[in-house]
This record gives sequence, C-alpha cells and structure tokens, in this order.
Amino acid sequence: MRRSPYFLFLPSKTFIYYFLNKRIDFLTKESYNIAKVHFRGKGMNTYTLSLQLETKKSYDVIVCGGGVAGCAAAVSAAKNGASVLLLEKSNILGGLATLGLINLFVPMCNGRGKQIIFGLAEKWLRDSAKYGYDTIPNEWKNGEPTSPTNVRYVQRYSPYIFAMQLTEEVTAAGVDVLFDCSATRPVMDGKVCKGVITESKSGTELYACKVLIDTTGDADIMRRSGIPVLTRGNFFTFATKMITLDSCKHAIEANDIGKAFSYFHGGNINLWGDNQPKDVPLWTGLTVEEVTDYIITNHKLVLDKLKKTDRNTREIAMMPLMPQFRATCCLQGDYVFSEKDVYKHFDDSIAAINDFEHRDYLYEVPLRALTRREYPNIITAGRSASGEGYGWDLIRVIPPAIITGQAAGEVACQSLKENKPVASVCIKTLQNKLEKENVMVHFPDSYVPEDKTFIIHGKNASKIVGGHF
Repeated sequence: MRRSPYFLFLPSKTFIYYFLNKRIDFLTKESYNIAKVHFRGKGMNTYTLSLQLETKKSYDVIVCGGGVAGCAAAVSAAKNGASVLLLEKSNILGGLATLGLINLFVPMCNGRGKQIIFGLAEKWLRDSAKYGYDTIPNEWKNGEPTSPTNVRYVQRYSPYIFAMQLTEEVTAAGVDVLFDCSATRPVMDGKVCKGVITESKSGTELYACKVLIDTTGDADIMRRSGIPVLTRGNFFTFATKMITLDSCKHAIEANDIGKAFSYFHGGNINLWGDNQPKDVPLWTGLTVEEVTDYIITNHKLVLDKLKKTDRNTREIAMMPLMPQFRATCCLQGDYVFSEKDVYKHFDDSIAAINDFEHRDYLYEVPLRALTRREYPNIITAGRSASGEGYGWDLIRVIPPAIITGQAAGEVACQSLKENKPVASVCIKTLQNKLEKENVMVHFPDSYVPEDKTFIIHGKNASKIVGGHF
C-alpha cells in the first residue's frame, strides 16, 4: 500500500532547520510546509524532518551549559548589562563540579604560598565554605599566608549545597536559566550564530542571540556549527561517594560531616593513565554508544566490589549523574594552549593560572584559546577551551574553568559594545576590566624560579607531547 507524505502547518516568517544536517542554516523564508515524512520500500528507510519555528525570545548572550565555566560566563555577562540565557540540560548547575562529584577546587597557588587564581574562582571557593563542610588549610583560612608555605590552597566542598549556591548566584545576577533544557544545535548564517535550538518539556524551541558562549564541556554547539575541534580519549575513571559506619563515627568524633564521605571507585586510573587496563578502550565520550558502554562497565564494576562488602555497614550516598570524562572535545582555537607555554607571557592573556599537580609552574591563558577568528560571535571557556596534552588538563579543572568563563562573559559584552568580533575586542580594555574584577592577568616574574626545568610526573608522562623538556 502506497503511503503519502504527512504535512503539518505553522505560521510563516520563521527559522527553518533540518535535523539531518551537520549544522543548521539560518533562513528567513515564507513557508507553511514544515514537516514531511518519506517512506520507501516496505519499511521507513529514510525520515526527513524540517520544522518552522518562531523565535521564543531574543538575548544578547546565550550560554550553553551550566557548569562552573558557564555559570561564570553568564554571571559576568549579566553584571555587564547584557540580557543572558543560561541553558542547562540537567536539574542542577555546576557540571562535573557538582553533578560529576568532582567537588574540589584544585590548588590555586604556586605551591610556595603565593595565590595565582583569583576573580570569581576565589569568590566561589570562599562561598562554598559558608554553608557546607570545607577543607581549606589553616594556612589559607584568612587569605594568602604572610610567610612562604608548601601547603597548597585547596577546598573540597558539598557538591549539592554548592549547586544551590550557583543557582542563587546566577539568578541574583539577572540571568534567565532554563533547567532540563538541552541546547541541541546552533542556527547559523554562514559562520555567524543567530540562535540556538533547544529541546525540553516545552518541545522544540528557538532562542535568538547576538553572542553564543559554548560551555557544554564537550564543544557540542561548536562542533555542530562547523568550527574545527580537537578530541582525545579518556582513561578508565569512575567515582561514587560512600559512607560507612566507621566513617560516620569518625565524622561525629571530628564534628565534621565532610569526613563521612569517601570515594568508592569503579575504574580508578589517574591523570596520567597509569595502569589503564589494556582491554578497556579510551572513551572519547562523543557517541551515545561510548557513553553507555562507560556507564554500564563502571556500574557493574562498582556493584561487583559492593557484593564483597558487608551490606549493613556501608551505603553509596552519591552517584555521578554525568560521565566523569576529563576531556572529550575542545575548540581548535586561534591558539592551542599546551604545557610548553610554562612561564610564557601572552600579550592577549586573560588570566594567569598555575599547575595543580606541580609546584612553581605558571601559565597565562591567551584570549586566542577561547576563540576561532572565522566565527565572529562564538566563544568558549572551561573544558572546551583550546588545549592539547597536559595543557588541556591545566585549563579544564575548576578554578581555570571559572576564570576563563568569567573572561568569556566579559568578552561577549565588550564585543557587543565595540561592535567587533569576539576575537578582535580591545585587549587592553578587557585586561583592565578583568583586573578590576580581581583577576590576575599576568603572573609576576618574581614568582618564576631560577631553575625552570619542567618535568611532568607520572609513569606515562613521557608519552605526552612536551612531557619532558
């Protein structure tokens, strides 16, 4: 029996996009034919869908992804007077820092008692210690120590309380937030982003923007816009949070609820990939099949380990609600940041950062690591900033993610004010603004040690590009 195409109708003069394209082209067109299904042979072999959508709302800036980088970008842009929409696919903010249970501000100092990372990263670290447990060392309780110390400035916090604090922070700044709302595709006019298609309980919707900030962590929107990206595999790592009768007793004795929790792992491979099982793949995390394989493999492993313990003495208190991949996909930017940039100053630096695994090593993140010049109104931050090798690891963790997000929000607003592409804003104006917001743009040369020998620790470090030099 021959089947006829099926048609739906909606008002005209709207955006049209096609699910089967690698990207969405921006069109303004008079059309009432918005959906068509084609059947071939005995089964449905092809399905072509085109939808006509009216813009639900327009914003100066749309931020895709509500991890710490996205929250910082949204807050920064809103405080500069922009109308901002923050899209988050889950029901809490924070990304890996909350959902992913990687609830640690890694060292924000040089390992000698000098703080390097400030700005919103400093503010949010201190905020995270206000209403939940904290692990800020005594040497850093009241700010930078008055004398040199090898104790590093770190903070482990309550992930769920911090997530609620982020909600308070972004809404207080005037940001519009949509939870349980996935940014699926950009609407492109050539290489200019005109808006974002979303999927949520409200259905398929379109939001227009003047600047787009991709902080999805996986460069999802940039990839679908056609921007060149870099990818790499991820080691076998999966961590839950466990409580036991003994840990609860210890927490009571210490009067510190934070001591009740400890990590209970599936895969437990370190940053360098030491002891990565030969029969376990390096997941890219960029296909649903890989994500599913990662989750099933680790769930089974955790359960197998639990079966060997006393069920009456322990409980899994928290599970990661997103894959704990360290690095999946990032922008191939105007500059690709790497560990070889140690002690290097950049004229277009937007923040100084430090190595969280090694003492002394200092870096500056150039604006070019957040931009691709051919795409004038798209910028990124955090895990999807342009990096390679260990350099990618240096910029993806919480403090640098926050500080690059803060810079991206500033750039977005400055781009609108100057009527320039994000890659072409006045760098001196940007740096002056960031410094007023308590961001260290350039590290002092006095912090650079006489011995500049650079060695990455870890068994497999020599295999990393630039691992030893």
